[in-house]
Amino acid sequence: MNNEPKADFRTGVPVGAIGDGGMLLGSVGEDDVVLVRRGNELFAVGAYCSHYHGPLVQGLVVGDTLRCPLHHACFSLRTGEALRAPALDPIDCWRVERSGDTVVVRERATAIAHNAVAGGTATVAGPATTRRAPMAVRRVVIVGGGAAGLAAAAGLRRNGYEGALTMISADDSPPCDRPNLSKDYLLGTAPEEWIPLRTPQFYAEQRIDLVLDAEVTSLDIERHQVQVAGGKLFNFDALLLATGAAPVRLEIPGAAAAQLCYLRSFADSRAILAKAAAAQRVVVVGASFIGLEVAASLCKRGIELHVVAPEKVPMARVLGEPAGRFIQQLHESQGVRFHLGNSVKQVNGRQITLSDGTTLDADFLVLGVGVRPAIALAEKSGLTVDRGVSVNKYLETSVPGVFAAGDIARWPDRHSGERIRVEHWVVAERQGHVAAMNMLGLDEKFDAVPFFWSQHYDVTVNYVGHAEHWESAEVDGSLAARDFSISYRSAGRLLAVASVGRDRQSLESELMMENS
Repeated sequence: MNNEPKADFRTGVPVGAIGDGGMLLGSVGEDDVVLVRRGNELFAVGAYCSHYHGPLVQGLVVGDTLRCPLHHACFSLRTGEALRAPALDPIDCWRVERSGDTVVVRERATAIAHNAVAGGTATVAGPATTRRAPMAVRRVVIVGGGAAGLAAAAGLRRNGYEGALTMISADDSPPCDRPNLSKDYLLGTAPEEWIPLRTPQFYAEQRIDLVLDAEVTSLDIERHQVQVAGGKLFNFDALLLATGAAPVRLEIPGAAAAQLCYLRSFADSRAILAKAAAAQRVVVVGASFIGLEVAASLCKRGIELHVVAPEKVPMARVLGEPAGRFIQQLHESQGVRFHLGNSVKQVNGRQITLSDGTTLDADFLVLGVGVRPAIALAEKSGLTVDRGVSVNKYLETSVPGVFAAGDIARWPDRHSGERIRVEHWVVAERQGHVAAMNMLGLDEKFDAVPFFWSQHYDVTVNYVGHAEHWESAEVDGSLAARDFSISYRSAGRLLAVASVGRDRQSLESELMMENS
């Protein structure tokens, strides 16, 4: 954000100061507020995203919504409601008054309809009202305690569902901010209390029966029953499978279990932090996004980092070689050492021997070599699976009333024309919300453009779309200046865009793909 003085909206600003679709950052007392113009309507909302405090004035106005430039959350300008993940909470709305050619904002809205003003009077924004569920579902069970599961549970309550709601998780902690586990939390700039996505009071108030540290052992589709270890049964009218994915585990000759760390859960990240407190050298096996984010976080803690991976260029399969080299050079500039075209041959105490004979000394290893979708339960119960759980455009499986979302779901993607499965946090949250709507019979299609972000030191890579294969990757801008975008195309069709330093363009690319 720039350092120009903010307008004082209490004293008024000229209407002409804001063009159609434009925004103006100002203040109301001690609160930062964004004034937005859409045609003849004017809106005033809180200036920062409720997710990671992104500056909304740098975002994008789409219809009567405002999209965050950081991680593509979306808010209603009329109610402040969070309409799209990763934001869970609304932003404030403010009363807008217009007199002639002057707009004044003085007070926060607290009630009824919306905060748009087109003439000399204003209506006031308030909390989004729930809509009554049109389908008589009395018992919902969600299997999975991640992003998709929580988004579904919250969406059910927000949309008028009042029946029994059970969320069964194999984790020993409530749903947490998983992207943070390899980023700011591991770095030490995000305190532990930030990691749970919701407080215990939330689950109590929303009447969500959160069952933790519980392994689902069987799913009886005909009897509509879920059984957990120990024999307890949960009955359902509608079921969501959101079991996520599990890290690929390697057998490394000579390595003790205590030397090998994986990162998937809150407990995993805590374990790495505990080991890092006394560590001097760490080997990261795998140049995945997770692996390299871990390397960046531990490197900034003053630990010597070595990355071992089989590929010649990190991330080339996902981003292409130019971007892969950019990420490698970024890490190398911080002191990280790469051993590419390599694997770990064996471990003998602290000595790590690589496949090319190189030996490294390390306190422990972090393995980030990918994940596999947790589909065993779905497969055992007779659901159709195809490298994931097959779902239709409503995220319903081959069995009516049983839905799947998140890392396990393979759905028909209208943008690529293929059936795809995506292991992204934001996708999982958005699918959880859509699945909740359809469990209630609201017939909402899932057609969102996939989005993810990856953080490396002070550089964030944004990626919208999905391109497993592409014919061309067109670079615009300068990789050296950390200001570029790469457009991935096949047969002339835009499949995805990766970018650094171009948050607004990332939003515009997402919108373009939505409308294509």
